[in-house]
Amino acid sequence: MAVQINQEKCTGCGLCVEACPVEAISMEDDKAKVDKDKCADCGQCVEECPNEAISMP
Repeated sequence: MAVQINQEKCTGCGLCVEACPVEAISMEDDKAKVDKDKCADCGQCVEECPNEAISMP
């Protein structure tokens, strides 16, 4: 199951994009978006997000 991104908390800093080892996160309209088919549920993006906008279900 892929991580969840809270669009209201996301500031578009891009740290999660850099942290993702499988390139499952991209920026769309200055907000992070996760490709659920690529996400490996590793949690690295959750740790990197300074705004706590990403969570594991």
